[in-house]
Amino acid sequence: MSSPSPLCAASCSTALRAPPPLLRFRRSSAPASASLARAAPAVSDDLVLRIAEQLEDSVTSSSPLLDPLRSASALSLLSTPWPTRRSSEAFRFTDISYLRSFPISLPASRAPDLAPPASPFPSHVLFSDGILVSASGAHVSALADLPPGRARDRAAAALAASAEFAHKDLFYDFNAVGARDVVVVHVPEGVKVADDPVHIMFTYTNCGAESMLMSNPRILVVAEKEAEVAIVEEHFGAGEDGGCYWANPVAEIIVDAGARVVHSYVQRQSFAAAHTKWTVVQQDSSSKYEFVEVSTGAKLNRHNLHIQQLGPETETELSTLHLTSQNKQIHDLHSKLILDHPRAFSRQLHKCIACGTGNSIFDGNIKVNRYAQQTDAGQETKCLVLSPKALVNVKPNLQIIADDVKCTHGAAISGELDPNELFYFQARGINAKTATDALLYFFGAHVIKRIPFKPINEKALAQFKELLASSRQTTDEALLS
Repeated sequence: MSSPSPLCAASCSTALRAPPPLLRFRRSSAPASASLARAAPAVSDDLVLRIAEQLEDSVTSSSPLLDPLRSASALSLLSTPWPTRRSSEAFRFTDISYLRSFPISLPASRAPDLAPPASPFPSHVLFSDGILVSASGAHVSALADLPPGRARDRAAAALAASAEFAHKDLFYDFNAVGARDVVVVHVPEGVKVADDPVHIMFTYTNCGAESMLMSNPRILVVAEKEAEVAIVEEHFGAGEDGGCYWANPVAEIIVDAGARVVHSYVQRQSFAAAHTKWTVVQQDSSSKYEFVEVSTGAKLNRHNLHIQQLGPETETELSTLHLTSQNKQIHDLHSKLILDHPRAFSRQLHKCIACGTGNSIFDGNIKVNRYAQQTDAGQETKCLVLSPKALVNVKPNLQIIADDVKCTHGAAISGELDPNELFYFQARGINAKTATDALLYFFGAHVIKRIPFKPINEKALAQFKELLASSRQTTDEALLS
């Protein structure tokens, strides 16, 4: 592994110390939560407790609006075990033991001196190792800088409600305890800025071979009634190879009645990194949420996508592409769409390409409850397994309780491209290698081209094409090993 960069050395603290005999979350400003913590059942999971304590100690100051969420998550971690493939159904196909391979360290209290990456958009945000470096834009602000008013009130209510989120796991709680600030994107009623996206860049560094640097950035998006906004998330490792680190971001998105949010998410982390992400969305009546994900990086990549319908006639469109081009990569998408109101429309397309000894997991759940009558929900997953040693686990799942619905789902896993499509190319004088490259490229480009912003779209396509080319060599090496 390469030596740490000067930026990394400036932004890292010491690794976690040995576990104390008893963990106590110090919350003098919240006596009610402290009394609950004393009554909470403890578990004998030293790793969870050590990380939780270190995260809490690392946050020397934060907005008081975060206190309810931090306190609730600290309490939850007291009784949350580390999930394993045997103990947790949600991790049955996902081996997260890599997170236990190195001691965990945390960023320094100040933001590192970092020249911000160039953004093609006027509204942009930069996180470095979970620390907010800059935020620019008419509707963008750090939580701590929000003045009294409508935006601050909505952010406070959203964060308080997040403390009651019932579907969370320990990664969500780690973020809540360790988040030092929250970037708030608040778009007032009737304002439409979907053509001018907010570009949120997340850079991550490593601390060398001694420890894994963990960071917990958090964003909150509120689109008020009839508003429109576009969000572009980019996660990448700084430096030539990025190195080994643990990125643990959370994005919460609130879509009010009649509002529209266009969300593009590109994950191209270091191939030695871990990336565990939560995206939580709430959709009110007649709202629309459009999501496109392209994930190609990280040794361990786990994305929990949770969408809750709060009113009738919502529209939800989800498109994802996962590529495991490196050996022993794990890519996992766990998505859940909960429909409780009538006349919803949803479409979900998931694609993955598994090369070498890569492992791709898709667990997609659409729950159509009793009162979600006249729902039209469709789900489709398509997987290409390009190596005998690659592994794909897919679990498309429709749970339907309503009796007046139109719901479909399908899954296709193939170890080769369609021979008819290959023959079409060869019949026109195109050799098999070129035809294969073209078909693989367009298999992924079908999703990538749904990103509506050309600079992000073109960069993602170029990287995808490069990784496909290198995956051939990776696959050949896997076959010979």
